[in-house]
Amino acid sequence: MAVMTMVESIRATLHQEMARDERVMVFGQDVATNGGVFRATEGLLDAFGAERVVDTPLSEGAIAGACVGLAAAGLVPVAEIQFLGFAWQAWHQIAGQVARLRYRSQGRFDAPITIRAPFGGPVRTPELHSESLVSQLANVPGLKVVCPGSAADAKGLLATAIRDPDPVMFLEPLRGYRMITDDVPDGEYLVPLGAARQVVPGDDALVITWSAQVEVAREAVAAVAADTGAAVGVLDLRTLVPLDVEAIVAAVERSGRVVVLDEAPLTCGFAAEVVATIQEEAFYSLEAPVVRVAGYDSPYPPGLVEDWWVPDVERVTAGLRRVLEGR
Repeated sequence: MAVMTMVESIRATLHQEMARDERVMVFGQDVATNGGVFRATEGLLDAFGAERVVDTPLSEGAIAGACVGLAAAGLVPVAEIQFLGFAWQAWHQIAGQVARLRYRSQGRFDAPITIRAPFGGPVRTPELHSESLVSQLANVPGLKVVCPGSAADAKGLLATAIRDPDPVMFLEPLRGYRMITDDVPDGEYLVPLGAARQVVPGDDALVITWSAQVEVAREAVAAVAADTGAAVGVLDLRTLVPLDVEAIVAAVERSGRVVVLDEAPLTCGFAAEVVATIQEEAFYSLEAPVVRVAGYDSPYPPGLVEDWWVPDVERVTAGLRRVLEGR
């Protein structure tokens, strides 16, 4: 084990996977000479050369589109979209090309494509930098969507994503790059896609979440425990597509009271998909209506007010108190 920040874990995994498989290429804006805007790709150019680590023009559509040709040619592209909000400029390629390569070719081509992108607040970014587009990506058939919430998971999930024969959107929490630190296994470490993780035990109620909101949930359940004595669990989904329905059902059956925490706007966010899954698969285990805690139905706000917009410990504890009423 080594103690790492999330960005250190991601960087080490990229080095590991490029050394393991000479077909892996890394490319995107400023990933080579500058080592990435957050230094996630630092050292790759020196280690693997300019043919495998490439700075691209400022064109997200070209970055995503290049993945398709490289994958069809037998390479393993790992692209970086500098901020997830910029992925809107590549939607025609991500949804119309990347996600459909295997389908369109009737299985002739694998699509071992990984597209990394950071998202989330509150980190005082300019407009179009912090948007959470996870539910929009999850609604694109053919894409896998991964949202690590720890440095260890960042390593294990990224290595698995790079080795996956299908396209993976690997979404990294901006505030987690240097604020999330934990023990990361040495050597090869793989975490399967579609396997949720019980972060905090507790069966009086349950918070289901992913990415940086895992840490918010930890703080909230600790506050509720100190206040009420309730033992509240936290389930980190880790991957949204594929979704670990079995883990969700098992956790809901134990607790019966659920808060789903999502950093995206409330309407049609991925939290709604989780609630629908609970209603279909574990309805008779519920002892209270499921509560969603999410962003508001507005464009992502300027930095001076984003602390009010992004779900925080106070809003999560308020949601937990609602589901715990009458216990």
